[in-house]
Amino acid sequence: MTSSVELELNEPQPFADGAEFGETGAYETLRGRAIFRVDPEAPAQATVTDIEYAPRDEDGLVRFAATFEILRPVDPMKANGRLLYDYGNRGNKRVMQFFNDAPSSNRPTNLEHAGNGFLMRRGYTVAWMGWQGDVMPGNDRMLLEVPIAIGPDGPITGTTRAEFFTGDTPRTSFPLSTSISTRSNPTASRDTSKARFTKRRYALSERQEIPSDAWSFSRVEHGMGVDNQGAEMVVIPSDTHIYYPEGFEPGWLYELVYEARDPMVLGLGHVAVRNFVSFLRNSDVDAKNTANPMRSDGRNIEYAYAWGRSQAGRCVRDFIYLGYNADENGQRVFDGMLPHVAGAGKTALNHRFGNIVLLPGQEFENYLNASDRFPFAYKVSTDHLTGATDGIMKRPETDPKVIHTDTAAEYWHRRASMVHTDSRGEDLEIPENVRVYHWASTQHFATPMPISPSRGLAQTYLNTAASSMLFRSTLDNLDAWVSGGDPAPESRVPRRSDGSLATFEEWEKQFPAIQGVALPRGPSRMLLLDFGDQIDNGILLKDPPEIHLDKEYRVQVPAVDADGNDIAGIRVPMVNAPLGTYTGWALRGEMVGNGVLMGVTGSYIPFPNSKDEREQLRDPRPSVAERYDGPEDYVAAIDTAAQALVRERLMLDEDLPRVLDAAADWGSPRHLVRL
Repeated sequence: MTSSVELELNEPQPFADGAEFGETGAYETLRGRAIFRVDPEAPAQATVTDIEYAPRDEDGLVRFAATFEILRPVDPMKANGRLLYDYGNRGNKRVMQFFNDAPSSNRPTNLEHAGNGFLMRRGYTVAWMGWQGDVMPGNDRMLLEVPIAIGPDGPITGTTRAEFFTGDTPRTSFPLSTSISTRSNPTASRDTSKARFTKRRYALSERQEIPSDAWSFSRVEHGMGVDNQGAEMVVIPSDTHIYYPEGFEPGWLYELVYEARDPMVLGLGHVAVRNFVSFLRNSDVDAKNTANPMRSDGRNIEYAYAWGRSQAGRCVRDFIYLGYNADENGQRVFDGMLPHVAGAGKTALNHRFGNIVLLPGQEFENYLNASDRFPFAYKVSTDHLTGATDGIMKRPETDPKVIHTDTAAEYWHRRASMVHTDSRGEDLEIPENVRVYHWASTQHFATPMPISPSRGLAQTYLNTAASSMLFRSTLDNLDAWVSGGDPAPESRVPRRSDGSLATFEEWEKQFPAIQGVALPRGPSRMLLLDFGDQIDNGILLKDPPEIHLDKEYRVQVPAVDADGNDIAGIRVPMVNAPLGTYTGWALRGEMVGNGVLMGVTGSYIPFPNSKDEREQLRDPRPSVAERYDGPEDYVAAIDTAAQALVRERLMLDEDLPRVLDAAADWGSPRHLVRL
């Protein structure tokens, strides 16, 4: 039995009305659907959970399909021979937003969606494809259709868990997946006495039982009644929703443990990415003898790169770890991969009853998510708590070159220190084909677009430090490393050996005493969680897992200077010439988990404007007026910081004018300076 790829391809459409991008010229968009057929018994699919229970076609193969989109130069001779695959995030396209400083869009069509045109001016071919099998249609998301696993004696069932958190808005109903854009694992029975519904104040707080007659497996619909009855609400029995009439109260965590049925074979997402990219690189025609759009008209992919941000960055790490960077013929799929803000996690992509859309484990919500489990580091090491020996990178023949980038937020929320330490917290050698960069004092979602400080649900302003210039230099460095053998700049991470990686107790002594600013209890802890012996086979035998309070991995954070800004890593211009303290942590407000780390955000704590203000506030940090002679002096300091990054190959020349323009008028609107 032979695996195959078949393309259903639409006619090419002009991109940005045929606008020209430097020497590359115009671009066009190809959209379509890829149909995959794979042998469930072949070694290449051996690690796909439940593939043995997937329905087979007349040839004994498992079928699944994905939507895809390709943005390519119209003139094949002007393409640079590089394919950049954007994993996206929960079905949403992201690469144009972050590499081109463009507005986010799942349907990039016009010149605005091209942003500054960086990827096009470089001549890249950009590809997207659905890899998350539980994503629902809508908002032009990229989709993957995967089969349902069916056991030899009927539907497959098993215990699973869902956690609900409602922010600051009360509500009475949720899909079991917790997200309206994500397919839920349906309940095997709507009898609530067979499930357990609880609430708790914090992640490790004692659970409080909610009676089985106080809720139901139901969904709620709203509408206008007839005959002048006004707004109406109806409750409809549902296998995929929970209804709690009393209401999910803001600031509490609600947990449902129930018997689910009909698991999706989600692990085929890795197979889809592998086979799609391998096909684009190596096959002249598809299963129906249709020409491969990337190997016709003189086109060719010399190098393939992948970028994944956050959830997708964890998927990149999982892809490498499980060996999917070797295709069915043993050829390397991606030459280079760029996992961004993944922290030390992987994904639940290949788990039975997995929920890929969930945020990974944090101090408050989703703490018990199975995303964070050994191995955490790229280098093979030994887990001192379990004795296991493993690593992300262990297949030198097919492993890609990797540039892993994290912000300060991942050190506080996502245990990023464990990417480059062993399980005891000691410095670990980074493999020669890996670079790890800490983007100092920045936060997880640092939008490239100009923003004004806001608090959201946090006690402080959210971090406004800009870092989008680093994406472009990172890609250029990866390409030079892969294609020309010019090694990327050495890793830039905080280290125990030089004191730049700190325990929380060490950090707490370093951070300035700023009046009115509460400090966290520490970074999100990493306790040993026991999900059962079969987790590597994709089946969680214990959900919720057993928590070993006496067995804890050592999570550490970047040491800080007298302003509270991270010392080690790549300091972007706004951090090297600061107008405030930029942190990787922010605390939730009183009504939404008071005092707990908030999501994967950070803080912007403005400096006092003047000496008088500093003295009045008893703030130990020098004021803006004591640091800079005026806005022109601030721009000069930004220029000096930016020039240093250019010399170190950590920022491109083309970004200098952008950075300086953004620094005008005290970096408005990102800062609060009133002199």
